[in-house]
Amino acid sequence: MRKPTVAFIMLNPSTANENEDDPTLRRCIGFAKDWGYGSIEVVNLFDLCATNPDNLQDHPNPVSDQNDEYLQKVAETAELVVAAWGANGTLHNRGLEVAKKLDVDLYALDTTKDGHPSHPLYQPTDTELESWNAEMLRDN
Repeated sequence: MRKPTVAFIMLNPSTANENEDDPTLRRCIGFAKDWGYGSIEVVNLFDLCATNPDNLQDHPNPVSDQNDEYLQKVAETAELVVAAWGANGTLHNRGLEVAKKLDVDLYALDTTKDGHPSHPLYQPTDTELESWNAEMLRDN
């Protein structure tokens, strides 16, 4: 029997890949296992993969229609979608834009002071998911 998939929508991916994990990916895998999920899919708010948020801020076009289509496809096929992009979701207003575009229920591990879904790395391992939506953003 196939276990369900959880998708994490994050920002600023590291150099982790399908062969090498990093601390954030290991934390996401741990959450997924604890919640009873069998696989994860990690997607990025932006097309541009930049470990430094300044590179996203300064880029003239860090996102495309293909990115939006891919995010929607992943969100529709995952059984659970966790928004987890952290405070830098304000870049190009992308967090708000994605939250409004996705036609699925979103969840978060916690929220930043401005209401953005917290990044998973520094969340306690026993953190419980909470429902999250764009209306929770302070600057929407």
